[in-house]
Amino acid sequence: MRLALFQPGIPQNVGAAIRLSACLDVGLDVIEPCSFPLDDKSLKRAALDYGPLAHLTRHDSWETFLQAPERAHGRLVLFTTRGERSFHDFAFQPGDTLLFGNESRGAPEEVHAAVDARVVIPLRSQARSLNVSVTAGMALAEALRQTDGFPSLAALRT
Repeated sequence: MRLALFQPGIPQNVGAAIRLSACLDVGLDVIEPCSFPLDDKSLKRAALDYGPLAHLTRHDSWETFLQAPERAHGRLVLFTTRGERSFHDFAFQPGDTLLFGNESRGAPEEVHAAVDARVVIPLRSQARSLNVSVTAGMALAEALRQTDGFPSLAALRT
């Protein structure tokens, strides 16, 4: 299971995703360009002390991401307000990469066209959207629950 952020615009969301990656032992792909400098200093500040535990891979473009070895297996599952199925009705698989668009622009048509599935987290009609890091946490929790991918309780005690 992997998380992927498409051209993120808010450093704190990348930091939260790094923490998710580290704590739940999943890979994280950041697809650039970002709306902020994604240098070692900004990553260290965003990730706090979780950086060394995270499995972060940076890609300089969408095309590079699609050609990466991590993409050789598994499906790309885009979380979008234009999703066709609710995330809790979707059958996740262990090799899935959960993809999240830019916080203000979402994902462009070329991304929508390339994914294997588009899913949505249903919200009340008066609400526009959730924060991307909240969405990633909810999505990852459901995907890991379905695939029995959470770290074991024994891991908490070591």
